[in-house]
Amino acid sequence: MGWSLNLGTIAGTTVRVHFTFLLLLVWIWLTHYQIGGTPAAWEGVAFIIAVFACVVLHEFGHIAAARYFDISTPDITLFPIGGVARLERMPEEPGQEFVIAVAGPLVNVAIAALIFVLLGGSASVEQMAGIEDPRTNFLARLAGVNVFLVLFNMIPAFPMDGGRILRAALAARLSWSRATQIAATIGQGLAFVFGFLGLFYNPLLIFIGIFVYLAAAAEAQNAQIREVATSVLVGDVMITEFARLERSATLDEAIEMLLATTQHDFPVIDSAGHLEGLVTRNDMIRTLKEKGPAAPVASAMRNDIPKIHYRKSLEEGLRLMQQAVVPAVAVVDSSDRLVGLMTHETIGEMLMVRSAVSDAFRFGRLRGSKPRLTRI
Repeated sequence: MGWSLNLGTIAGTTVRVHFTFLLLLVWIWLTHYQIGGTPAAWEGVAFIIAVFACVVLHEFGHIAAARYFDISTPDITLFPIGGVARLERMPEEPGQEFVIAVAGPLVNVAIAALIFVLLGGSASVEQMAGIEDPRTNFLARLAGVNVFLVLFNMIPAFPMDGGRILRAALAARLSWSRATQIAATIGQGLAFVFGFLGLFYNPLLIFIGIFVYLAAAAEAQNAQIREVATSVLVGDVMITEFARLERSATLDEAIEMLLATTQHDFPVIDSAGHLEGLVTRNDMIRTLKEKGPAAPVASAMRNDIPKIHYRKSLEEGLRLMQQAVVPAVAVVDSSDRLVGLMTHETIGEMLMVRSAVSDAFRFGRLRGSKPRLTRI
């Protein structure tokens, strides 16, 4: 993810922290400094770091449960309002999603219980509620945070765990798409409640409301894609009219093509039409600054672009795109020659067509014939 710092890899999962988290640390330092000077400021920073250590453990609760179902987690990213674990694929059964979703809050329950035992049961509700007061016992505040994380995450709204638990419960009786739509609608309703309360109490609730609303909308869209992915072929959503670059091309030629077209990503092919790699606009500009316009385009291209046959299902193409975290998937024919590109934009356009004329428009125009290609 952009604007994030790689902290390292734990058990095969990369841990990243978003740059806004660093801004949070600065804000905590300043607010605590006004209360109790430099010692209180550094204690406030240490407290926030301890809180996010609990958040990381929360996310690894999800990760452990997902791995039980053979679902790997490439990375987690820490934001000021929590962490986000990226699953390689979605759970296939409602029961699996329920177990994965509930595993995170259970970790926080265990942490709070452990702290309570360490304090000899002396932590009062008032102490645990004084999360923002640096004069309150450090461990009591940390226990209170974990209790809050459990309660907050159990709110039935995406992207909180409660939203996924709600979807799993609904999916036991309804279709996955319908269950997601209901859970997303509830989540968006709660987002408006957060925003309204934020106008009168805490402006942070407005930010949380926006985040929840966008996350719920994204989950609803992902459910729509998943619903149609099994019945649509990759060849039905790929683009076939796009500019290509020869491996012998220079960055100067690539820049000319970038300016002459609306493309941001350019496949690099050999003389037989086989894919060599993909050059993105950002990589092109970065390499241009470092090596100049005469550098070969191969020095800027990505070699990790997955390939898929155009007769494969869209579901398989989406899985490849999610696993590799790439801007496009190369679509090939039986001779392994590049015939198209599948991007997030083409998938979005398919959804717009489906929503406009879901009954009248029939996909499958490429099932009986080989795609006709256009070289630019």
